[in-house]
Amino acid sequence: MSILLTGGAGYIGSHTLTELINGGYDAVVMDNFSNSSPKALERVEELTGKKIRYYEADISDRNALEKIFSENDIREVINFASLKAVGESVEKPWEYYNNNIGGTLTLLDVMRRHGAKNFVFSSSATVYGDPAVIPITEECPKGTCTNPYGWTKWMLEQILIDMQKADNEWNMVILRYFNPIGAHPSGRIGENPNGRPNNLMPFITQVAVGKLPELGVFGNDYDTPDGTGVRDYLHVVDLARAHVKAIDKLRENPGCFICNLGTGQGYSVMELIKTFEEVNGVKIPYSIKPRRAGDIATCYCSPEKAEKELNWKAQFGIAEMCRDSWNWQKNNPDGY
Repeated sequence: MSILLTGGAGYIGSHTLTELINGGYDAVVMDNFSNSSPKALERVEELTGKKIRYYEADISDRNALEKIFSENDIREVINFASLKAVGESVEKPWEYYNNNIGGTLTLLDVMRRHGAKNFVFSSSATVYGDPAVIPITEECPKGTCTNPYGWTKWMLEQILIDMQKADNEWNMVILRYFNPIGAHPSGRIGENPNGRPNNLMPFITQVAVGKLPELGVFGNDYDTPDGTGVRDYLHVVDLARAHVKAIDKLRENPGCFICNLGTGQGYSVMELIKTFEEVNGVKIPYSIKPRRAGDIATCYCSPEKAEKELNWKAQFGIAEMCRDSWNWQKNNPDGY
């Protein structure tokens, strides 16, 4: 039996692939490499000592999916194949709805045709919108999303819930990520955005390595201690290990299981910059810019359900996240 990782060469996918293989699981990767590199899979082979089976294909390509399911005994799927930049989604809503929703629906249809009804979905804290309570628990109502990226996750969650309700052979694990940063401690795999980064940490590391002149801090007038946005940053290796736990959860036939993944600790943009500078001895020049469309002031979770029901807890702190992010970037200044 194999686990299919769609988008498995990407940032979170490659780290999850590494943890799954090291945990003794058999995995197959599918990726269109639109925002990733086949070299990431070579690095995973190097880290694990295992040859990776992978297909270059898109989740919207039904024929490619049929081929993958016909050639492999796939029982579970972890879907990482989504476009994920908040700002870009505001500018390109059609592309986001088409890929994230349309592609996932095609994937789910092929899965059910092959009797593979176990699905781990990469959701996001964005489904809470501007959250009603802080820290955010899973009981917090889903809010009005502030960008199309968030809406794709919001709508897909509802689709998965409805599918499982209609057919109890399905098992769905919905993981609501908070803010993954960091890299593998080896420095061999990490976040490698194509073009200008959309997320904060790769922006910081590219400034640190000299690829960008300064960091733009979007808004310093939020209702937070220092005026900059507060987020729940999570080490990507911790996040990857949560997916191994999610596979174990699927095998208990949980029906539909929804869980936050975060540390439960909020840090502001300025705190993250300061910690990065202190841990790595590198100065980060920055300037204050206007707020970005779709951003909110504060977002961090209660991680209690993950600890209790998924048997998972974040092990790394903000210092390790900053250290490992810089270790990746300084050793791979141009990415893969």
